[in-house]
Amino acid sequence: MFRKIFQAAAVVGLIALLAIGGCQLTQMRASQPQSQWTEVESAIEPATPTAAQTAAVLPGSQFNPFFPEPGEGYERVYTQEKAGFAAAKLKQNGADLAILSVSDTINNPTAATKYQSSLQQIQGYPAIEIGSTGTGVLLNDRIQVKVLSRSERFTPAEREAWLKKFDLAGLAQLAAQ
Repeated sequence: MFRKIFQAAAVVGLIALLAIGGCQLTQMRASQPQSQWTEVESAIEPATPTAAQTAAVLPGSQFNPFFPEPGEGYERVYTQEKAGFAAAKLKQNGADLAILSVSDTINNPTAATKYQSSLQQIQGYPAIEIGSTGTGVLLNDRIQVKVLSRSERFTPAEREAWLKKFDLAGLAQLAAQ
């Protein structure tokens, strides 16, 4: 019986120690000075667009009619559509070959600046290689069209060929509106 009382007292004592220690830890954290970066972090504006920018972003649904028609054993499956962006998978025999996408860079001007020093062109528009698996063009300094390989056998030449299948002139007119 004495043993059971001792065990119960030990459990109660352990719980009390944990509770007191937890309260003290909470008080210590609250009383610590803020990090030197707290002010800097709070001063950085989040990368959310202003109402004026959001209003000017083209809806992703406007891009869909300008995507290439699949045919010849290829399948196009739309995967995402939101304000300023639309994407589709390019498939063949059920396998993903590439991602085709169109984006409005109005809220991301740095995406457009990558094209400024480009010497490569596709149908008269500045083009760049995006890493080792992507190729993109910029239309009227605003609309970015990209093809990203998702298969090793989908080559840079094929990415360029699929970029040419987009209605680039039609997308360029959207950018000019």
